Amino acid sequence: MHHWGGYGFGVWGLTMMTVSMVLFWALVIAAIIALVRYLQRTGRVERGTVSAEELLAERFARGEIDEEEYRRRLETLSERRRRT
Repeated sequence: MHHWGGYGFGVWGLTMMTVSMVLFWALVIAAIIALVRYLQRTGRVERGTVSAEELLAERFARGEIDEEEYRRRLETLSERRRRT
């Protein structure tokens, strides 16, 4: 039986259309997830590119350590550099 004037999709046409739509949305969602993860990674500090003093200063600026601890650790780092 032909529908709409004899031009029907048939079972295979509808199946392919459904599969295509599911794949399309899966790719869109995967692309969004990949983009979000990439943007999160670019905001992070890569290992080996920042000195210990800079990391220590960042921790102090964020309030993770107080001034006394910052100065003590900075002095420890300075002593280690003088020894090497």
